Amino acid sequence: MRFDHITLEHFKPYADASLDLQDGVTIIHGLNGSGKSSLLEACFFALYGARALDETLDDIVTTDEDDATIELTFSHAGSQYHIKRRLRRSGDRIQTAQCTLDGPDIEIDGATDVRAFITDILRMDAEAFVNCAYVRQGEVNKLINATPTQRQAIIDDLLQLGRLEMYRERASDARLGVEDILSEQRGAQTEIKAQIERKEDANLHEKLNEYEAARADIDAEIERYEENKIRAQETRDNAKEILTSHEETQEELTELEAEIDDLRMTIEEDESTRADFREAIETKTEQVETLSSARTDALSSAEVTSADADTLAARRSTLDDKESSIRDSLQTARQQQTMFENQAERLTERVDELESRADELQEQASEAETAVTEAKEQITTQQNAQADIEEQMTSVREQFNNSPATLGKATEYLEMLQEEHDDIRNDLASTRASLSTVQDRRNEAQTLQEAGKCPTCEQPIEESPHVEALDEYDVQIETLTERLSQLETKQNKVNNKIESAESLVESERQFETLKERKSLASERIADARETVNEQTETAASLRENAGELETEADEKRDAAATQMSNADSEAEKVATLESKLETINNARDQLDNLAEIQSEIENIRAEIERLRERREEIADRNDERREYLQAKRDRHAELAADVNEARIEKAQNNHEEAVSYLEDVSEKLDELRDKRDNIQSQIGSVRGELENLAELREKHTAINDRVSALETLHEQVETLSSTYRELRADLRKQNVETLERMLNEVFMLIYDNDAYSRIQLDDAYELTIFQKDETALNPEQLSGGERALFNLSLRCAIYRLLAEGIDGTAPMPPLILDEPTVFLDSGHVGRLVDLIKDMQRRGVAQILIVSHDKELIAAADHLVTVKKDPTSNRSSITRIDDPQRAAISAASSNKTPQ
Repeated sequence: MRFDHITLEHFKPYADASLDLQDGVTIIHGLNGSGKSSLLEACFFALYGARALDETLDDIVTTDEDDATIELTFSHAGSQYHIKRRLRRSGDRIQTAQCTLDGPDIEIDGATDVRAFITDILRMDAEAFVNCAYVRQGEVNKLINATPTQRQAIIDDLLQLGRLEMYRERASDARLGVEDILSEQRGAQTEIKAQIERKEDANLHEKLNEYEAARADIDAEIERYEENKIRAQETRDNAKEILTSHEETQEELTELEAEIDDLRMTIEEDESTRADFREAIETKTEQVETLSSARTDALSSAEVTSADADTLAARRSTLDDKESSIRDSLQTARQQQTMFENQAERLTERVDELESRADELQEQASEAETAVTEAKEQITTQQNAQADIEEQMTSVREQFNNSPATLGKATEYLEMLQEEHDDIRNDLASTRASLSTVQDRRNEAQTLQEAGKCPTCEQPIEESPHVEALDEYDVQIETLTERLSQLETKQNKVNNKIESAESLVESERQFETLKERKSLASERIADARETVNEQTETAASLRENAGELETEADEKRDAAATQMSNADSEAEKVATLESKLETINNARDQLDNLAEIQSEIENIRAEIERLRERREEIADRNDERREYLQAKRDRHAELAADVNEARIEKAQNNHEEAVSYLEDVSEKLDELRDKRDNIQSQIGSVRGELENLAELREKHTAINDRVSALETLHEQVETLSSTYRELRADLRKQNVETLERMLNEVFMLIYDNDAYSRIQLDDAYELTIFQKDETALNPEQLSGGERALFNLSLRCAIYRLLAEGIDGTAPMPPLILDEPTVFLDSGHVGRLVDLIKDMQRRGVAQILIVSHDKELIAAADHLVTVKKDPTSNRSSITRIDDPQRAAISAASSNKTPQ
């Protein structure tokens, strides 16, 4: 795998950045905090998304921005792919708005699916990527600080050995599952065998024969009773048919009587209704006469000769035309009125605005004149202050006329006196210490002499030469006392001079303050004079503008009065036209009233006609009902003649006897059937037991076969679990041996000295370093720089092991080192360069290194510099085409001038 191109927008410190990445060693160089590591983090984030972050999405979007875009183009297995991730702020959170991956014959949309695709083609998730190819800043010691168990898990996962353990655990789980099923089947086998034995001891076939014989006897008896039942049912049904026919005749007679009564009542009711309709017709005829009189009056009021539709429509058309003309004139008058009123209103508003503006200008002019007066007073005040300051400055200058220091040199003079004072104080302290020492020695010598001992050697005087030590001590004391007196006198003089110098320094400071005050007063005078000139001109201009506005306001006021008079004239026209419209509306109301009267007359006449038709319809129906009534009476007489009472009585007796017999025979049949059902149930139970016995025998055979198969499967699964465990152990041993060899090769390459002989990696991934004398050391006992080199060696060895182990099926990602020199001194940095070159020689196509160390530039095939603008806090990228020249320049800048 190889990174080809990265494009960033609003990602961390990058507002807009684009970078091509090529094969070879690319050094990303810049000062700490410039944003170098952010480029690698962007590549990592593009591949794996939020899983690759130690922070939240909010932390990777540039400050004060609402979205960010990261695009990565990379090549893998001969194909090129492009990933685009776009983040957007939603409320208080940053969320993924787009995540797509495009490649040959593939398009993936969605962060989860993209991450899964990357994990699949690289055979590593984000954590494995970091453990293998991406040595992040501050994590160079990650593997050495890990426990052997953690280190084993990390490396096993990278080497895909974790899958073998997963398969072994699955096989082990399967073995346990087979054992559970086998135990369950063996228990079922024993239970079914016991059930078979119990059923075979029950003599089920003999019981079945006995039950079937008893059922045959009961079936014969049931058949005899059922034949008798059928004959009784036929007798009952024949009698019932005769009785039913008699009942139907009686029912029909009753119905006919009811229908005859209903018809007679209906005829009487309809005749009453016809009489009501006649009265209604007479009433409505009177209403028509009354409305006809009202219509005559309405024709006169509406000024028409007829109430027909055409006449009314013609009259309405005339009124409409007249109304349309009046409304046009009314609209024009209203528009003119509104126009004049609006113009008058706008002119009045303009008058108010002009007067208000004039008042404001007058007020501003007064303020400007007040400012002129205040500025003139300020000039007088500041000029008086300047005179006072001049007098004070003259007084300060006079203080320096007879002083040992000139004005401006008082501080230097004071510092010189203080140095002299410090020297005298040191001499005093030294002299006092010497005087005290000499006095102590003289007192001690006098004590020895009074005791008869030599003051010099402390031996008895008669055994030692006589030394006049006390006189020498007295001379020294006198000399030191005189020296002390001279120094104290000199110190007092210097103290007096210091007090005078401090006064001069204070005067000097006062003089500087006065100079500043004088300068400030001059500035204030100049500002005040400028204010006088500006505000005088402003006041005059404002007064003139205010006068012009007042004149314009008078003109506008007159114009507003004229327009208001015009509006009043138009209002009178509007009132006249509205009165005419009201007259037309009244005429139209008269037409509506006439139309309503005519309509009501027509409706009443139609109602009269409808009532007459209803009377005729009722008369016709009653004639039909009278004919139907006579037919019903004839049918009633016919049915009454056919009724035979003796035949009906015989049929009733036969029906009662048949029903009584059927009740008795039904109870007997129910009893026999219950008995037969009970026997049939017994037969079914026995047959079920026999079928169950056959099923149990088949099931027992099947379970025997299944137990045998499970026993064979258990042996196979147990063998498979052991195979996975042994295979994993063998592969781990091979990988440990290979990794130990590669680790020693890499470590000796970058740390070749007389201190260490080899590195040992045992099967549990425990690391041990041996010194030349075979003393074993834990890696944590190495110095900081040695530990960093050791870890880089381990990481590169793991990378080599993976690359050489799976080359051709899953090309490795670029080797990425983020600030690998943090814990290295300058000597070890050179070893790191050797390691980088060795990894290139071994076929690592692309190596990306982030570093602020200029010594690494010499190892670069491509150089990228990153700088941050301190004003905008945004980073920019620059590609250096000639890294070797840049390395020479960096080396020259690091040389110390002689």
